[in-house]
Amino acid sequence: MSGKETDAAAWWRTSIIDMEPGTIRIRGLPIQGLIGELSFCEMIWLMTRGTRPTESQARLLEVAMVAAVDHGPQAPSIATARMAVTCGLGLNGALASAVNLLDDVHGGAGEQAVELYQRVASEIETGVSAAQAAPRVVAFWRAERSRHIPGYGHRFHRPVDPRAPRILELVRKAAGEGVVSGQYADIAEAGGDAVEVEIGRRLALNIDGATAVVYAELGFPPPLARGLFCLSRSVGIVAHAWEQIGRQERNKGPTPPHYRWLYDGPNPIPKNSETGVRCE
Repeated sequence: MSGKETDAAAWWRTSIIDMEPGTIRIRGLPIQGLIGELSFCEMIWLMTRGTRPTESQARLLEVAMVAAVDHGPQAPSIATARMAVTCGLGLNGALASAVNLLDDVHGGAGEQAVELYQRVASEIETGVSAAQAAPRVVAFWRAERSRHIPGYGHRFHRPVDPRAPRILELVRKAAGEGVVSGQYADIAEAGGDAVEVEIGRRLALNIDGATAVVYAELGFPPPLARGLFCLSRSVGIVAHAWEQIGRQERNKGPTPPHYRWLYDGPNPIPKNSETGVRCE
């Protein structure tokens, strides 16, 4: 090959898939041997981690994936998907528009929570307990990163996010079976105590903090926690976009005479009676 061809081959090198006419191998495994044998969560693990998970690991990953599929039309990603449909986009356009909103503010908290937990775990490796390490890390986070502690508190679900206790229950069960260590479940609970001391009130673990426990226990790095959240939430995005498409088909007609937003700007400026020009 020429130099340019060699460079191109190196640029596109991948260890994920080997494909040629009549042959597809995922991580070295023939696709026909995976179809009907692997669950979707097992395939996610194989694609992102390069190995096949145990049945118990895949089941725990599925806990996090199922828990975060949707949170209603008020969630920015879901609202965007529905709005995109009203602008004429199909499912692919609505999905792309919505996923692009899953950044640091909406969608990134799970990634940040895994990072927070890992910082606490690193402190624990120095010989301190989770109860000692968590306040240090929470204080650092508030001083250096953000006054908001990822994984705790919810604007709707007070005092408890109904998803979080169930997720922690299943993580504890998996830890009891030797699937995971349970360390990050301990860290998340110690983090809640540290947050209460730091800000003066109790903030319960939320969906991002709970699913972050799962991802951290299973060894997923922080950026993949966000990627997996995007995959999970994509299910809700597609469902809402599809529902909106159906509603538009059923309710074709004139634009409603009123809108849901409220104007809160200044009152109309009166006109000069002689010139008709608005007075300032």
